[in-house]
Amino acid sequence: MNSVEVLDIYEKVATLTAEMRLAAQSHDWELLEKLESDCSAQVGTLKRHESSLEAEINLPVELKQRKINIIKQILADDRAIREITEPWMTELSKLMSSASTSRKLTHSYGANQIG
Repeated sequence: MNSVEVLDIYEKVATLTAEMRLAAQSHDWELLEKLESDCSAQVGTLKRHESSLEAEINLPVELKQRKINIIKQILADDRAIREITEPWMTELSKLMSSASTSRKLTHSYGANQIG
């Protein structure tokens, strides 16, 4: 895989992370999960095919800058996704913990003793 093909995969990852950000903003968790899976597959391809530092050294300046810009966009989208999903995940964790506690109390003391 040559440098241009590797950059094309980076651009696919950037497109997917932008779509993931939009899915998170619209609270479409199923789409977000699907896009995350697609993104992971592309990242796996990068890991398998991107050469070592030698390819990076030989990368022309304009392609190196393009790669840097793509990575910055991916990181910005990732940060935006985390800003949306982390509070939601925290709330979900609290709800699950509360439900678990309620079940344990019901099991331990009986349904008639609660509430």
